[in-house]
Amino acid sequence: MKTVQSVMKRIANLGLILMMGVNMNANAGWFGLGGTSWKEEVLLHDGSKIIASRTVERGGRHEIGQQPPIKEQSLSFTLPGTNESVTWEDKFTEDVGGANFLPMQLEIRKDTAYLVVHPMGSVSYNKWGSPNPPYVVFKFQNKEWNQILLQELPAEFTTPNLIFSSPDDEAKKAGQPIISAEVIKSIYARYKQPEYKTIVRTTLDHWKPRLGSNSGEKVRTGEGGWIGIGWFRDQPSLEACLKYCEREKVSPRDCPCNTLFKGK
Repeated sequence: MKTVQSVMKRIANLGLILMMGVNMNANAGWFGLGGTSWKEEVLLHDGSKIIASRTVERGGRHEIGQQPPIKEQSLSFTLPGTNESVTWEDKFTEDVGGANFLPMQLEIRKDTAYLVVHPMGSVSYNKWGSPNPPYVVFKFQNKEWNQILLQELPAEFTTPNLIFSSPDDEAKKAGQPIISAEVIKSIYARYKQPEYKTIVRTTLDHWKPRLGSNSGEKVRTGEGGWIGIGWFRDQPSLEACLKYCEREKVSPRDCPCNTLFKGK
């Protein structure tokens, strides 16, 4: 009798282990090891919605206790009018030491897709011409993404609609297999700077070249360099500022974010 009970107990334990393995495999497709993937409900300017699939892979040098920077990422969707599958990729580049951008807005007009991204970190910002406002714009045409001027972005495209700062972390917090447009809107409501609440079309004083110059207060990075404090001051929120410190390898001791955003 004891032998039968022992065998049944082992079978039950084996079943539990198998169930745990299945559950882990199911979750791996969403927030698994080696990368993160999720879907977002993207509210377009005309009130329609599409679903965008996003992936983020982190890797590279980072401070102990901090997560690695974004190494590469992708964004995929289907053009409503043509059912064409479209993918935008942001690969690792040696000059930046990781991915280059943070996507902010995906829009579609007349079967043409547009993507507004924000340079990720000061190195990427300088690489892409120190844009003011701080956007780089891409247009999907002839089956490839081509950079265009901000002036060429249709005027009706005004509202950011993609998870922006630390997108993989925000997606995990949301805890939804498809992050709703309402959740994305609530994330942007936390931001203070106007260029993160809407797509600004005019030059901003706080993004003028003085931020990248050798004058003014500086913050030391983990690689022996220095960054103007304006880069930290102009982050959309305390959380975004802390993530910026991580990306630029600024130690917790030197990171100015808690002081800059105190009481905000």
